[in-house]
Amino acid sequence: MEPAQPADRVPADRTPPGGQPPVDQPAGTEPAATGPTAPATGEPALVAGEPAPAADEPALVASEPASAAGEPAPDPSVQPSVARPVPGDAAGGPDDATGTGERSAPPPRVAAAATKAERSPKDMAISLLVLLIPIALLLAFYRGFLGGDQATTVDPAPAIEQARSANIFPVSEPQGLGSGWRTVSARYQTVEGGANLRIGYLTPEGRGVQLLQSNVPAEQLLPAELTDQSQPQGPTELAGRTWQRYTARGNQQALVLLEPTRTVLVVGDARDNELRDLAGALR
Repeated sequence: MEPAQPADRVPADRTPPGGQPPVDQPAGTEPAATGPTAPATGEPALVAGEPAPAADEPALVASEPASAAGEPAPDPSVQPSVARPVPGDAAGGPDDATGTGERSAPPPRVAAAATKAERSPKDMAISLLVLLIPIALLLAFYRGFLGGDQATTVDPAPAIEQARSANIFPVSEPQGLGSGWRTVSARYQTVEGGANLRIGYLTPEGRGVQLLQSNVPAEQLLPAELTDQSQPQGPTELAGRTWQRYTARGNQQALVLLEPTRTVLVVGDARDNELRDLAGALR
């Protein structure tokens, strides 16, 4: 058995047994601390349920400002919402700047491209027709009034007279050609080995024929004028003279008259009957 306590001794624990209310404390006295030591003044109180920091650890510093009076503390488990850009705007904003739901007008360059794409084939045809009409009128004026499609005719008389004055070879001149024959060139010139008289004609069918009279030796003249591969194709009689038919460049053919003092060529892409007409008209 424990020894009896003195009657005037106050028990250390004043908590009444059996859940009875505590005994009133005298004014100015503080109850004895029964739990952990309270934090010093100026240090934040620890959250209930967390262990007290060790003696050698620094006190925790508040990382967030305290909530305003009357507002609940923020829940750390809830993540703050982040504003996301709305599709349709390059800057991350909505399509319209005013928030009314209306799209802004396209740039002028896009509007011009859209206008160009909206042109119909009919509009393009009209624009092309407007351009072609002045061109057609100018072409008609050139052909009808200025004779644009007609070959320029020349007078062969000066060249023929010059050749006759030189008196190097006998000179012949066509006689009795039809009105459809036109003289387009005439030239007399001295060359290596002799001299040449060239007269160019346009036949009634619109083909070109050249009359060449020269005193250059035939073995030098024929290869230069008809090509090296030209060969005689047989004789033909025209106005009492014997001519030789020859092949020439491309689709051309030639009639050749060989004389002691001169060589005469009628060559071109005209038909055989036109070549024969010109050769037979020489006087």
